[in-house]
Amino acid sequence: MEKNVKIEIDSSSGFCFGVTTAIRKAEEELSTSNALCCLGDIVHNSAEVERLASLGLRTINHSEFEKLPPNTRVLLRAHGEPPATYLTARERALEIIDATCPVVLQLQRRIRRVYEEKTRPQIVIYGKRGHAEVLGLVGQTQGEAVVVETLEEAKEIKLNANRPLCLFSQTTKSLEGFRAVREYLSEKIANPSLFRAFDTVCRQVSGRLSAVENFAKRHDVILFVCGKKSSNGYALYTACLKCNPKSYIVDSPEAIRSKWLQKAQTIGICGATSTPLWLMEACRDRVQKLTKC
Repeated sequence: MEKNVKIEIDSSSGFCFGVTTAIRKAEEELSTSNALCCLGDIVHNSAEVERLASLGLRTINHSEFEKLPPNTRVLLRAHGEPPATYLTARERALEIIDATCPVVLQLQRRIRRVYEEKTRPQIVIYGKRGHAEVLGLVGQTQGEAVVVETLEEAKEIKLNANRPLCLFSQTTKSLEGFRAVREYLSEKIANPSLFRAFDTVCRQVSGRLSAVENFAKRHDVILFVCGKKSSNGYALYTACLKCNPKSYIVDSPEAIRSKWLQKAQTIGICGATSTPLWLMEACRDRVQKLTKC
């Protein structure tokens, strides 16, 4: 194994603002009491979920949420929740600590306002079907919004020539993908004046795409660290792989293989918006042991 290998952690990787805020709120609440539930994984990273669980955070699903006793404290993660969740909380007298990302919260409100317009526009959301954020967005329309994951799915939408059409995007989706869907719908709608597109892709997230691509090009080997549930992570890893075929995705230091690192002079470590810095640092320490540098 080569000596004096340069190892760099990407400074632009790691938690986004919304996730950072949610985790800080969880830690603050747990510092005063270990009785705190979180509706769904607070972040799509099992290592971070386990760390917070060791502090007393209990992750629950919606079925468990609906059976909680009154006054139970429940943290709503950065992804946001549909109106039905807040209604359940009020009915069961639960104490909500709302950590919804401000960007997501603003998007929910915009969709709700459009949905309530007298013309009742058809609402299309470019996003990952079943994703926590998307469920919260669709909930603003009482389940009526159409979700499309790809341009191909957008082509299957049945357009009403006389009904307004409004396009939104999940905050963490590809800006390039959103623009492709927007362009297609704007060309296909019979009356262009009835079409509105709202670019709601979070720039803090979308800006990481070019940053991670440049980072991948600078190193012989890339270790992309993220949880298996992270859609944002998979998209960024795919971008790394296109720029550097020696890119490997791992969810823990133990997943790193020494054979990947052979002959590498520079090794880059980066991650998703759901990847904690401490986990990337642990992967760096693992690389140092494997390369004995």
